[in-house]
Amino acid sequence: MFNWLKRRKSSNNASNGHAQNSSQHLIELRDVSKIYQTAAGEFTALKSVDLQVDPGEFVAVVGKSGSGKSTLINMITGIDRPTSGQVLVGNTAVHTLSEGRTAVWRGRQIGVVFQFFQLMPTLTLLENVMLPMDFCNVYALKERKGQAMNLLAQVEMTAHAYKLPSAVSGGEQQRVAIARALANDPPILVADEPTGNLDSVTADNIFSLFENLVSKGKTILMVTHDLDLANRVGRTVRLADGEIVDGGTG
Repeated sequence: MFNWLKRRKSSNNASNGHAQNSSQHLIELRDVSKIYQTAAGEFTALKSVDLQVDPGEFVAVVGKSGSGKSTLINMITGIDRPTSGQVLVGNTAVHTLSEGRTAVWRGRQIGVVFQFFQLMPTLTLLENVMLPMDFCNVYALKERKGQAMNLLAQVEMTAHAYKLPSAVSGGEQQRVAIARALANDPPILVADEPTGNLDSVTADNIFSLFENLVSKGKTILMVTHDLDLANRVGRTVRLADGEIVDGGTG
């Protein structure tokens, strides 16, 4: 009887998004595969991937185009679901969450930085940073402007707070995108080619900003084609043909 109750509790926790994970890993993928149906047939983007990332790590994810890097990131952020396997982030079994619960969870737990910034063009930089706060209600309404200004200060953009994105450079827009990703103080930052559209000096500045965030306790996964940057990171995960060939275990 007792064992049956334990199994039922475990099943209920999984369906509620609670991970049964006694390890100290902040992110863990267990035997994750992703298969897409295409006009030409099945395409396997990830093949039985195992990955562990601990709190406070700075991890670079590298590999050729089509190797599965973006799919891997999409599994971790809940943007896409695995065909099989488990995705555990903190105490959450991400692969079991509904679409609505995934959006709320992501807004609070993971900040995402894209290659093309994706700032809202009709909002000021300050308003762009405040936007995620409006969706997740982590901060009271009266606190949000102050929190957003503090984040802009961290990325040295307070002088431009009331400008539109079109009025600042690409590197400055990326700084604001990082501030926006940190809007709800998530423990994890995921960056997909964050320096891909930047010159080498600006890319180095963005990388230094990431290093500073890691020193303050953030966990960062950065997809990059820039092997010089990857070599400066504490750990590199290398993908090839949908498989992790190096660095999957911390």
